[in-house]
Amino acid sequence: MAEGPTYVVKYRRRRAKKTNYKRRLNLIKARLPRVVARRSNKHLSLQLVEYQTNGDKILASAHSSELVKLGWKHSTSNIPAAYLTGLLFGAKVKSLKMHKAVLDLGMNSLVNGSRLYAALKGVVDAGVEIPHEDVVFPSEERLKGEHIANHVQKSKDITKDFDSTKSRILEK
Repeated sequence: MAEGPTYVVKYRRRRAKKTNYKRRLNLIKARLPRVVARRSNKHLSLQLVEYQTNGDKILASAHSSELVKLGWKHSTSNIPAAYLTGLLFGAKVKSLKMHKAVLDLGMNSLVNGSRLYAALKGVVDAGVEIPHEDVVFPSEERLKGEHIANHVQKSKDITKDFDSTKSRILEK
């Protein structure tokens, strides 16, 4: 461990590799709410966060487990579920009369076509303006789950469930 009179201990969240403060400061300088996307092995979570000096304020949120209430019978950790979660989140944000935001992926790896970008595609399709490039989005067949339908017997009807869940979200 480093020692000496000039050594400064890094912030706890930086030491734990949970927060990149330089990236966070750049996102806050945009003066727009942040769409914070976080993933786990089973779920995806999206939150609309506004910076305030006494602490961030969460304005809206969506979790992939909410899809079950809308008729989704499949995994909540795949690309179609991420897209539908983003679409649900975008509908909630639009109901708050918010139109612009920036994407905050935190310490996640930035991989084109990933679940996080599928969720971003859902938010953008719902009508929220977020700076992005179309190259990062997964293909349409992956968004609908056609790449899964051939591999798992239970998932034969995933494209039908995708369309019905999408229409339920857009009705709200």
